[in-house]
Amino acid sequence: MTRRAFLGGALVGGLAAPLAAVAEPPTRPRHRIGMVERTSPTANAANVDAFRRGMREQGYAEAQAFVLEYRSAEGVDQRFPGLARELVSRPVELIVTRGTPAALAAKRATETIPVVMIGVGDPVGSGLVASLAHPGRNVTGLSAAVTEIYPKRVQLLRELLPRAARIGMLFNMSNPALPAQWRVTESAARALALEPLLLDVRKVDDLPVAFVTAARHRADAMIVGLDTLTQANQALIVELAARHRLPAIYASTEFVGGLIAYGVNYPEMYRQAATYAHRIFRGARPADLPVQEPTAFELAIDLRAARALGLAVPAALLLRADVLVE
Repeated sequence: MTRRAFLGGALVGGLAAPLAAVAEPPTRPRHRIGMVERTSPTANAANVDAFRRGMREQGYAEAQAFVLEYRSAEGVDQRFPGLARELVSRPVELIVTRGTPAALAAKRATETIPVVMIGVGDPVGSGLVASLAHPGRNVTGLSAAVTEIYPKRVQLLRELLPRAARIGMLFNMSNPALPAQWRVTESAARALALEPLLLDVRKVDDLPVAFVTAARHRADAMIVGLDTLTQANQALIVELAARHRLPAIYASTEFVGGLIAYGVNYPEMYRQAATYAHRIFRGARPADLPVQEPTAFELAIDLRAARALGLAVPAALLLRADVLVE
């Protein structure tokens, strides 16, 4: 793997700068942090490790200065409310979440415990915060700006496949964040003379059916939406795309073996989430901590997957790639 640029520091706002570390780590756990996640700690290891690294950078030694209580929905959004309530009852001092359903579940479970969200596409539209500059309640964190970058994914597929006519779009429309993402993606596709084919997937059994449907409708490529279901079934989705010989673009490099990915650097976002934790533990109110938005995105291309599909990746795309998997 060749990494051409490290995107650390790509997130805007004053929080991006490291803050002063605590001088003396305590001898017993002082801060109990809950983490409500889509997948298991093993599947999510890169992100969890990045959060731990961020905590160390702020001067917090795990076990001595904080403990992490991890809860996984195992790919099912409906489990988030119970997991959030469980952490509130522990209680924890702070809850870290990823994605809109998890953040909403935490917000509904508590009005007092601070919530640091990661990767929420539209924090204002989903009702999590009053505004990005002034969140207003107990929720703040990092937006993924996913609604804005889906059109870019359509453009990348068009560059890769200039003769494509129809694109399958794998979205879980039961996720409150996904309908808005579908609308902007559909509009972007039509603007490039591409026919969008919505493939609504709400459970794991829907995934193989969706790819069969895409093949039956002669889809030339696939855009894979990012949510709890797709993240928990990354390997299956990549395998289905390969089996049906469908070039697909993903939202992150977490989809190992996928042809192309374009999105935010999630480990970096988790590292930055630790800065929020530090500020809050030092007395800052989530209501007063602005939500950060990404200003740079990561393009990764898997050349092995391209060769398996018989695709020649345009030189212009290769030159723009941040990550090339040989």
